[in-house]
Amino acid sequence: MQDYDKISANAKRSASIRKTIIYTLLAVWGLIVLFPFYWMILTSFKSYGDYNSEYIPKLYTTSPTWQNYKDAFTQVTLGKYFANTILFTALTTALMLIVIVFAAFAFSRLEFRGKNIVFTLFLSLMMIPNELVIITNYVTITDLGLRNTFTGLILPSVTSVFYIYLLKENFEQIPDELYKAAKVDGTSDLKYLFKVMIPICQPTVVTIVILKVIECWNSYVWPRLITDDPGHFLVSNGIQEIRENGFGRENIPAMMAAVVAISVPLIILFLIFHKKIMAGVSRGGTKG
Repeated sequence: MQDYDKISANAKRSASIRKTIIYTLLAVWGLIVLFPFYWMILTSFKSYGDYNSEYIPKLYTTSPTWQNYKDAFTQVTLGKYFANTILFTALTTALMLIVIVFAAFAFSRLEFRGKNIVFTLFLSLMMIPNELVIITNYVTITDLGLRNTFTGLILPSVTSVFYIYLLKENFEQIPDELYKAAKVDGTSDLKYLFKVMIPICQPTVVTIVILKVIECWNSYVWPRLITDDPGHFLVSNGIQEIRENGFGRENIPAMMAAVVAISVPLIILFLIFHKKIMAGVSRGGTKG
């Protein structure tokens, strides 16, 4: 009996040591990952003079200031960039949601000739490098005369093969018996989609919306390529305009304040909905 208690105590001690090591490593890794964010926020509260007088960078500031944040919204049109980004994000996400919901429903529930071939071709588009797609989209939008317009910004982003695939996998998890019973009751496909399928797959739909919002908010290459009009700049592209025409290349604290202001909405969004994002992605990858 004593030997059993001794073995049990040793096992608990080993498990405790192992857990301590794991959590210590995770804590160290977490500090490494979060340090750039801390440094960004810290720098944004330093005055221009304090920052440039630091021969050795300090991990704290004794005289924090909000002046950098004030300058971010007064010396450049950061508020205009926010408004443009909100409009771009809302319209793009809404249009994309309409497209992918109907596409996923068609591929998961409707029967038509060549469905599997078409879906395979859709998936093959994910193998094409983004650079090639950007070139094609640029030529198309330019030929249509849509440069420096919100239409030109939005159109290439109103669909996503990955999101169609993710939602299709969720729709296919809904038992066929529900669909057949709905058809027997005289329910139309459209009503079945909105009354049954979308409510059941709501976690994944919410996940797609959140991921698309983050994608639009962080969009840089395409908006930078398709517009050179500051009136159509998004917040991500506005950083370069801030650097070149706003604060200058040396006013790092003011630039950091602008970056913090731009990042805060996404950070809050992720902190609020990160569980739904994980749950939706996990659900999309589970069959049965």
